[in-house]
Amino acid sequence: MKPLRRLAFTGFLFLFFSSTAFAANYVIDTDHTTVSFKIRHLLTWVRGTFNEFEGNFVYDPEKPETWSAETTIQVASIDTRVEPRDKDLRSPNFFEVEKFPTMTFKSTGVTDITPTTAKLHGILKIRHIEKPVVLDLEMYGEAKDPWGNVSGGFTATTTINRKDFGLTWNKVVETGQLLVGEEVEIILEVSGIRQD
Repeated sequence: MKPLRRLAFTGFLFLFFSSTAFAANYVIDTDHTTVSFKIRHLLTWVRGTFNEFEGNFVYDPEKPETWSAETTIQVASIDTRVEPRDKDLRSPNFFEVEKFPTMTFKSTGVTDITPTTAKLHGILKIRHIEKPVVLDLEMYGEAKDPWGNVSGGFTATTTINRKDFGLTWNKVVETGQLLVGEEVEIILEVSGIRQD
């Protein structure tokens, strides 16, 4: 290899590894993370959580171009504190968990970056349908716990239309209103443990 090409190749490797290999990688701490949602039920709001999930994210406040996140959620772990309702949500009326046991999110990029906020773009898959979504991030930085673990945390929120993902079941009540709302607000309170 000629000296100039060798120098260019070495420079490329340095730039590649400095922007990826040294970014801070985190595994989601499921004990301190909440995956929740709320949706209109006639006149009030129903809130729920998904209690089984896993994922990871990359965060370095000095290198926003490296930020990324992905997660897998076990849909059968849905919990609205009413078992008959949860059973219905697991059924073919809604998530059909026997056929589609997981939902996933994988980021594709980040924009509108400030020291404490950003927009995380990605692909959300529910049932067999994939759609682009944008999560509004509020970032809390990093901290070390009493046991020496370095944690990173953020809140992510977005609103989706459930019909876009094939969740179309509904019923019209006597007053002409829909029993179940179409818009779902998703709220993620995420804590991750840095993997050194």
